[in-house]
Amino acid sequence: MNIERTGTTQLVEEAALAVAEHTRWVDDFPTAGVRFADLTPVFADGPSFSAVISALASAAPDAELVAGIDARGFLLGGGIARSLGVGVLAVRKAGKLPPPVQTCEYTLEYGTAAIEIPGDSLSLQNRKVLVVDDVLATGGTLGATVELLERVGAEVVGITVVTEIEELGGRARLQNYPLTSLVRI
Repeated sequence: MNIERTGTTQLVEEAALAVAEHTRWVDDFPTAGVRFADLTPVFADGPSFSAVISALASAAPDAELVAGIDARGFLLGGGIARSLGVGVLAVRKAGKLPPPVQTCEYTLEYGTAAIEIPGDSLSLQNRKVLVVDDVLATGGTLGATVELLERVGAEVVGITVVTEIEELGGRARLQNYPLTSLVRI
C-alpha cells in the first residue's frame, strides 16, 4: 500500500500528539546531562504506533528501501517498510554482523560508535532509501548512516525521526536531505 501525500500534515499532527502524550523523559541517562526520550510507551500503544508509522511513511512515498538504525529504528523501519510495500535494511551497531561489512565510525553527544551494513550480500547501488531513527540529537548517527549508504551507491531520499532535540543542532548536519521530525523540542 502506498501512502498518498494528501493528508500528510494531518498524519504528522496526529502522530505528534500521540508522541507528546506517551513519551517518557528520563534525565541523566545514559550519562549525566543527557535527557533521554523513552519512546517505549509510544510504541506499546497500538493507535500511537500506527499514527507514528503512517506519518513517517508519508515523508518518502517513493522510497524503495527503508534503513532503520539500531535499535529503535528497527521497529520504525519495519513498520514503515510494510506500510510502503518495500524492504527494510537494519543498520547495525558494530560487531553485530558477520564479515564482510561496510563500517562508518562517528561521534555521539556522549561518546563514539560505529555502524555497519552487510558488505556483499545486497546491492544498494542507485536504490532510493529512506533513513529512519527514533531521535535526532547531534546528527552523528544519522549522518554516519547517510555517509555509509551513499558510499555504497544508495540515494538517500529522506530522513525521518520521531523526536528532534533542536538545541543539539543535528538538523544543520543533515541540511542536504529532506528531514521530517514529528516532534521538535
